[in-house]
Amino acid sequence: MKTESNNDINKRSKQTILFLCMAMICLLTACNDVFDVHPYDVNYKGETHHNKQAIAEIEQRFASRDSLRIAFISDTHGWYTNTKAEIDDINKRNDIDFVVHCGDLTDTGTKKEYERTRKILQKLDVPYVALIGNHDFLGTGDQSYQVLYGSLDFSFIAGRVKFLCLNTNATEYDYMAAVPNFDYIEQEITARADEFDRTVIIMHAPPYSDQFNNNVAKAFRRYIDFLPHLMFCVYGHNHNSVVNNIYSDGLLFYGIDCSDHRIYRIITIRKEGYDEEEVHF
Repeated sequence: MKTESNNDINKRSKQTILFLCMAMICLLTACNDVFDVHPYDVNYKGETHHNKQAIAEIEQRFASRDSLRIAFISDTHGWYTNTKAEIDDINKRNDIDFVVHCGDLTDTGTKKEYERTRKILQKLDVPYVALIGNHDFLGTGDQSYQVLYGSLDFSFIAGRVKFLCLNTNATEYDYMAAVPNFDYIEQEITARADEFDRTVIIMHAPPYSDQFNNNVAKAFRRYIDFLPHLMFCVYGHNHNSVVNNIYSDGLLFYGIDCSDHRIYRIITIRKEGYDEEEVHF
C-alpha cells in the first residue's frame, strides 16, 4: 500500500487551507449586505446636524413675523405609512410655517429606523426640528440623534417667541444625569433676551410621566416661571391628544398624539395670544 510522504501531506494541507481561505472570502463577499452595517452603527451618509440648519432657516424667515402657525407631531416610531400620510396632510395645507417633532422618531433607536424616518421627514415642504424621545435612546440611539439632529437641549426664536426644546427623558440615564437640565434652562432665561418677549416649552415626556424625573417636577415648575411670559408647554410620549392643566395653576400642557392614531395639532401664535386645533388625517 502506497503511503503519502511528509511533503505530500504538507502540500495537501496548504492547498486545503488556501481553499478554505478563498471560500471564506467568497462567502463574506456574497454576504456583504449582512455584515456591512451594524444595526446601531452611528456613521451616517447624507444630511446630519439637521436642527442647526433648520433653526437657521426658521429664524431667518420668521424673525419679524407677527403670527406663526406651527404643526406639532410626535411619536412616529415605526408607523411609516401613517407618518407619510401625516406629512402629506401637512404639505397639502399650505398654511404651516414650520413643524416640530416632539420625539420618538424611532422605535428601537436603530440606524435603519433613523434613516427611514429622516427620508420621510425630508419630504416636508416647510422646515422642521425634532426632539429626542425615550425610544430614540435605545442602543446607541442617542448618539445617532446627536449626529443627525444635534444637541439634546436646544432653542430657537421666531416672531419674538423663544421655543425652548428640552430633553426630559430622565429614566434613560437612571436619574444619574441633569435631566431636565436646570443650568441650561437658567442660561436660556437671559440668552438673547432682547430678541424675545414670550416663551414656549417643548419636551418629549411631561412632568409626572414615567420618563420624567418626578423628584424635581415641582422645582421644574417653579424654575420655568422665570422664563419671559411662558405661554404654554407641548409634549409627546403618552400617545394621546389632550390639553392638561398639570399643575392646576393655569399653565396648559398640550399633549401631541402618535402618528398611528392619525392626529396632530396646529397652534397659531399671534401678538394677542394663540389658538390651537386638533387635526385628524
